[in-house]
Amino acid sequence: MAQAKPLRVIVTTRLFVPEVGAAAFRLRALVDGLVEQGAEVTVLTTRLPAGGPIFKPSYKLSRWPVLRDPGGYVRGYVQYLSFDIPVFFRLLLARADVIVSEPPPTTGVAVAVSAALRRRPFVYYAADVWSEAMSAMDVPNAVKKAMGMVEGSVLRRAATVLAVSDPVAVQVAKFKVPAQRIKVVGNGVDTSVFGPQGSRATASNPYFVYTGTMSEWQGAGIFIEALREIRSTHPNAQIRFFGQGTDEENLKGLAERLVPGAVHFGGVVPPTEAAAWIRGAAGALVSIKPGQGYDFAKPTKIYAAAGCGTPVIFAGQGDGAALVAEQRLGIAAPYTVADVAEAMNALLQTPDADSGHRSNWVLDNASLQASGRLAATEVLRVAAVSTST
Repeated sequence: MAQAKPLRVIVTTRLFVPEVGAAAFRLRALVDGLVEQGAEVTVLTTRLPAGGPIFKPSYKLSRWPVLRDPGGYVRGYVQYLSFDIPVFFRLLLARADVIVSEPPPTTGVAVAVSAALRRRPFVYYAADVWSEAMSAMDVPNAVKKAMGMVEGSVLRRAATVLAVSDPVAVQVAKFKVPAQRIKVVGNGVDTSVFGPQGSRATASNPYFVYTGTMSEWQGAGIFIEALREIRSTHPNAQIRFFGQGTDEENLKGLAERLVPGAVHFGGVVPPTEAAAWIRGAAGALVSIKPGQGYDFAKPTKIYAAAGCGTPVIFAGQGDGAALVAEQRLGIAAPYTVADVAEAMNALLQTPDADSGHRSNWVLDNASLQASGRLAATEVLRVAAVSTST
């Protein structure tokens, strides 16, 4: 009896390892899960910036030149389209049983149209809802409305939408996506990197750490404002930011005005280095500005910090705040300078006693490897149905 051919999966994403970012890590976990389950995988992604590390996986990795912003990131609609337009034609010429699309929705459009032309299904991996995130940005209402229409169209045409959490699934359902086509696969971090064991950064002064994306809807400036308040009792306290985002320059300006010399911006660093800084911190900072339509989010940086055993200060409300409070991952503070300053003071004054609980909770509940395997199973289910019809 002839052995069945492996299912062929193409993953399209503008960001993939060895570049650093939650999307890159999540997609690698998905691909690892697909390969583990016997699929033949091709990743269509972008060419690395000059000087990027070498990464040669066992599966096919096809990179294409792309426009990057001055910071070297594929960020902004011109940059997105410089990936989306070529990938549309690349997909038309490629053989596959199913395509996986990562946001932004413009990439989803390229995938959806190519999939319709080639008469094959696609899966949309919804780590968040972009049109909701835009509500916190200084973007014309017409653009926000247009993005909502585009995103809704892509979501409704997907054979399956993978949601990283129940709240994201609820947001996806608002676009009239049938419930049976929405699969919650979870989210998390690489626990082999973001765990309690490993190097710990040393600094001459106590510090808090913020890792990952800095966007307007996150409102991380509140931590800089709170730092100014607590320096009356903790004059040496500092904040260290690692990552990038559209709000980075604003945060640098705010820090220079309010607490010059007390806030450091280290840029994008390898995961192992980020983990070392997290382990050495008095607390890890996470925020979502309330009332922007994004209170359902549970940022990955919560899991990264807790996995290292470091207490989280979550400034905001909604699902992220509930996660931190209910699972004893740190302090959930209302989004006010006074409340955030009180939380920062508390972590500087009281020795932490829950590090073991936090890291164990992440190991049991927020492993990226486990969510990647679950996502892979859902993708292959769609592929199997496609090849049987």
